[in-house]
Amino acid sequence: MKDVSRRQFLKGALTGTAAVAAVGALNVSALGLAEGKPLYTPGTYSAVEKGAMSTVKVTMTFSETAITDVVVDTSGETAGIGLEEGERLAALLKDMQDSSMQGSITLDAKSGATLTRNAAEKAAYKCVQQARGEIPVEVIESGAEEAKAADWLGEAPEIQESDIAETLTTDFLVVGAGNGGLAGAAYAVSKGYDVMVIEKGSTHARVRGWYGAIDSEDAKALGEKPVDRGALRRELKRYASGKNNLVAFNTWINESADMHKFVKECYAKYHPDAKVEVTAGEEAVWPEAETSGYFFPVCEHFWGFGGDRQDMFQQMVEEAGKEIRFNTPMVKLERNEAGRVTGVIAQETETGRYLRINANKGVLLATGGYPCNPQMMEALDPLGTAVTTSNVAWPTDTGDGIKAAKWIGAAMQAEAAPMLFDRGIIAPGIDAGYKVTSTGDKVFPATEGQFNLGTQPFLKVNRDGKRFANESGTYDQMPYAAYNQPGRVYASIFDAGMPEDVQRFHTLGCSAATRKNPQAQLDKFEQQIEKGNAFKADTLEELADKMGFKGEAKENFLATVARYNELYDKQDDEDFGKPAYRLSEIRKAPFYGFWMGACILTTEQGILVNEKAQALDEERKPIEGLFVTGDCTGGFFVDNYPCLMPGIAMGRTMTFAIKAVKVAMGEE
Repeated sequence: MKDVSRRQFLKGALTGTAAVAAVGALNVSALGLAEGKPLYTPGTYSAVEKGAMSTVKVTMTFSETAITDVVVDTSGETAGIGLEEGERLAALLKDMQDSSMQGSITLDAKSGATLTRNAAEKAAYKCVQQARGEIPVEVIESGAEEAKAADWLGEAPEIQESDIAETLTTDFLVVGAGNGGLAGAAYAVSKGYDVMVIEKGSTHARVRGWYGAIDSEDAKALGEKPVDRGALRRELKRYASGKNNLVAFNTWINESADMHKFVKECYAKYHPDAKVEVTAGEEAVWPEAETSGYFFPVCEHFWGFGGDRQDMFQQMVEEAGKEIRFNTPMVKLERNEAGRVTGVIAQETETGRYLRINANKGVLLATGGYPCNPQMMEALDPLGTAVTTSNVAWPTDTGDGIKAAKWIGAAMQAEAAPMLFDRGIIAPGIDAGYKVTSTGDKVFPATEGQFNLGTQPFLKVNRDGKRFANESGTYDQMPYAAYNQPGRVYASIFDAGMPEDVQRFHTLGCSAATRKNPQAQLDKFEQQIEKGNAFKADTLEELADKMGFKGEAKENFLATVARYNELYDKQDDEDFGKPAYRLSEIRKAPFYGFWMGACILTTEQGILVNEKAQALDEERKPIEGLFVTGDCTGGFFVDNYPCLMPGIAMGRTMTFAIKAVKVAMGEE
């Protein structure tokens, strides 16, 4: 039998009972229950399942007795986690054949790619069932146009009382086991409060190892003077063009030191050997700060990389006998007649059961932003979407908490505030912005995560080989400047003097990783060369050719480098005003170059709150019983994230999570 046409089979003349009969006939011929009968109806079958960030598509080709080819499309999954799993999973599936495919498929696990693997397992088994004739042949429709036209907010789902399988009760409910959610829950159990956590994913979110706190005891111990709070408030206002809520920001300014003290006490009990590192002294000084206008407060507190803090908070909650229900996303919020939020309706992913969870004292939304929701990205942040090449956001950050709060009348920040880093390395010729996969999913094109070298203020040129901006600035400034350039991408160019140059540049925050270990970054550059994303050459002409500059663009590129060297010799950027200490010559081989766009970490446009972490309605009045923290909160960062204050978003998140518990439980 020849390959089955899925569209003809399901959309053609066969309808109703005739279609059912045809499926039954396939079932009899393909099961191979009797000796000598074929196992499969030969052909190619496809199926899709929801992965971590997108739809995972599995396509399998069968002969009568074997699986002859497998393709697993994970192009929309997380770079460095699920994205690279496609070939490995395809090989495993092809090796399994029929003997291991009775009732389900279980593949070898790989740390960090659970959701991708689970999706591939389910989709693959559906392909096997199709080939056996056990289920109808699946039609894979492209959802790109539908997604483009869809309303990102939609309406709250209607859940019938008869559909609710169980009712649970707690005093304080936390929705989301991320940075804010677990910090709030840990504080609650430290005070003996009754708390429950529900989480959409199968594990807690990974978080960065640092956070921002002002005037902490550890900063004071280093001899740091109190932060100039007036200057800090002016800087926060400037970053947001005056559009943010400084009253709410005062909660972080005034209470982040207490937040740090709580975290430190937790580490002292659970990880007594851990030490906090505060970015202070000369390390926290932006060169020529007085003339450049940049303000860098002593703010960053670093406990090391890894998930220790989240693991610690989870351990605290569970040791207190309180529940963290994973694989249990919130479906909607519930309010009583007086307008108070009383709890949520949630659904167990594995069983499909609906749960009503009543919260006597309050609900804290800590569900993250919307960087993994293309509909929301395109509707709410078209500029950030257009200049982004790489998405390193946590996969469950799809705006669920924002939508749930909006459905009950909460007010949302009107303007976008994406956290964009100038580190989205890509191959030549690829534009920034979404691409559409074979399954209709919209994903950003880069296959890598953050490439730290991208932040260094080396020469940047567009596809025409021309310089177009002052390369010295905050992380998001170069990607935004590239919006006006071809493909909305740009190239970074430097020479063998890189290790010395980056010391003089003295970038701060996480970009300092290049300055602290330039050889490690050059090693990573070599890895990117092997992948076709970066280039090294003995001459500038050779580099231009490797990077794709041709004809006039190549001539422009060589002329631009010559002009840049001239500006370096003058120590005066007459063209774009870059400070002299951030100019660099490009004369010493080998020469290096790579293309890039923005790498999005998260979005900061969410529900408006007051200084008590209470959600506000359209009249800017508190919604009783509803608290919000983290990236689903609005009013703090508008237009952009103030990345010269490293950790400020993380610190704000934990400070407001603890504040919400204090207010809800009557401490304040």
